[in-house]
Amino acid sequence: MSRTGHIPIPVPDAAKVSLEGRVFCAEGPKGTVRERIAEGIEVAIVDGAVTVSRPDDTGPSKAKHGLVRALLRNAVEGVCEGFTKELELVGVGYRGELKGKEIHFRLGYSHDVVYPIPEGVSIEIERNNEIKISGANRQQVGQVAAEIRAFRKPDAYKGKGFRYKGEQLRLKVGK
Repeated sequence: MSRTGHIPIPVPDAAKVSLEGRVFCAEGPKGTVRERIAEGIEVAIVDGAVTVSRPDDTGPSKAKHGLVRALLRNAVEGVCEGFTKELELVGVGYRGELKGKEIHFRLGYSHDVVYPIPEGVSIEIERNNEIKISGANRQQVGQVAAEIRAFRKPDAYKGKGFRYKGEQLRLKVGK
């Protein structure tokens, strides 16, 4: 049984939510997020709150119930407050800079690594080595952070590369 699936999602005054068939749409000051609703799950908007229900207690229905509620809650929270991931770039000579709608990274390779910034995500770079990724869609923000981190994961011996801010690494001892 889902423990959070039955809790209604409050909709703040800044957000506007609607149902268009099997698609939930949330609009707010940070942007617009659309979420597809899984089959067998019912969503209703009543008195400024979104409720999620399931028709039966079968295994697949139970599994989808809490998931759909969490996705809809993230959509409402994202359009009002937004989500942020912060990365640190550690290493001598490693840096990043914004050039239009692209980021150019110098990561110790023979060439610059160029990453195009997707729509719906904003990226800020402070002091050439602190990257702040923000947007309304939580999944998209996390995916962009993971793609950037994949360019140079932290080294196990020196710790050089991209880290999430506050991430603790266990460095291996050398020979």
